[in-house]
Amino acid sequence: MKRVLANDGIDSAGKQMLEAAGIFVDAQKATQAELISKINDGNFDVVLVRSATKIRQDVIEGCPGLKLIGRAGVGLDNIDVKFAESKGVKVVNTPAASSQSVAELVFAHLFAGVRFLHRSNHEMRTMGHTDFAALKKDYSAGTELKGKTIGIIGFGRIGQATARIAIGCGMKVIAFDPYITSAEITLELPMIAEKISTKISTINLDQLLAESDFISLHVPGLINGKALIGHEEIAKMKKGASIVNAARGGVVEENAILDALNTGQLKFVALDVFNNEPTPDEALLVHPDISLSPHIGAATEEAQERIGLEMARQIIDFFG
Repeated sequence: MKRVLANDGIDSAGKQMLEAAGIFVDAQKATQAELISKINDGNFDVVLVRSATKIRQDVIEGCPGLKLIGRAGVGLDNIDVKFAESKGVKVVNTPAASSQSVAELVFAHLFAGVRFLHRSNHEMRTMGHTDFAALKKDYSAGTELKGKTIGIIGFGRIGQATARIAIGCGMKVIAFDPYITSAEITLELPMIAEKISTKISTINLDQLLAESDFISLHVPGLINGKALIGHEEIAKMKKGASIVNAARGGVVEENAILDALNTGQLKFVALDVFNNEPTPDEALLVHPDISLSPHIGAATEEAQERIGLEMARQIIDFFG
């Protein structure tokens, strides 16, 4: 019987699919320090992780019986993929399953930012009964998303899902991706049982920075070890533009966004990911113009079920 260690958990639907195929699943988490011994002692053929557990060279080399590493999500930055493959260990992920969930979180942050909900929700609880009129005055200068331009950096599955929502909100969509020249964006309209498609061609990064009112990042990680957006790139943006990062911590320089918020170059920033998870920089956490969430882009019930089922199918197919 093949054995799977789902070290960061797996949705019940995926677990049931694996067990129905005669595959044993252990979803009891081992700490990073315990991981090698647990894999070896349990004779696991497969280890599944999300973002918490890291599969580095020491784990791969220390577990000669490992045949497959699964990442329940999009990015593979917590796995040494090339080293695994050099040892004959296959690495798979679930790139399509969480696209809608991440895209919806981006817009949750955008709506919160343009209407100051990340601030007013907190202040209404503490000051609403005594300073209602003052709060109303403070937060009455919101803006609408309709008619604004969103620049999407990284135009793969998640970027395209973000574009679909943006189009539905009446926004202009522009995109940059070094590997994608254009994409067909299809909107499903269930109320009239029709689909509408539009083609979006990508542009260069400098043009996107200059034209965007809002920028949403959907890239897999650092580029050549560097952040994609830093002081230089922010200086090229419209004064009063905004950034949402629900991709990877570090793709936007955190010091650069703090400086830009304090000078007014950026109006607001939304962060779902951070450089130093799980201990983000406190300066980010207390800044009034940053909307925050604790790396929950893919954390919806629907996405976790899709991820579990997609991962289960890949494991079953792998063992044939």
